[in-house]
Amino acid sequence: MKIDILQHNLVPEHVILSDEEAEKVFSENDFEEDELPKILPNDPVVKAIGAKEGDIIQITGKSETAGIFTKYRIVRK
Repeated sequence: MKIDILQHNLVPEHVILSDEEAEKVFSENDFEEDELPKILPNDPVVKAIGAKEGDIIQITGKSETAGIFTKYRIVRK
């Protein structure tokens, strides 16, 4: 039996950003690509969404204390 990890209630939404979307995020938030935390290419969610090395991923989730949160990761070893 194979489980779809993206449907699990503890896995927040992961979206691969286009180059234009990533540039907009960088300019609006005053940080650069090399300042992003990494997410490994062999991460199960990275594999499930088809992200490749160098992609910027937007992660949006829900928290009881923070409400809705957004964070960004770059796919790198």
